[in-house]
Amino acid sequence: MKTAISIPNETFEAAERLAKRIGMSRSELYATAVAEFMTRHRATGVRERLDAAYDIEDEAARLETVMAIIQSESVAQEDW
Repeated sequence: MKTAISIPNETFEAAERLAKRIGMSRSELYATAVAEFMTRHRATGVRERLDAAYDIEDEAARLETVMAIIQSESVAQEDW
């Protein structure tokens, strides 16, 4: 697939130097860079989506409330 993109001159020149230095074509360099970027960001947002699905923060708050009630009830039953 051919595509046209706009990038700053400095980025283009640095990419050209890198491609030449490592013996890679410009197309290979850009394709590799995009593939690596996508791999790194594949999991972005997974934790947030899981937290929302399991409502983790709200669950922790509910648990703290339940534990506080249980603790206060257990102390009230003690003979002082």
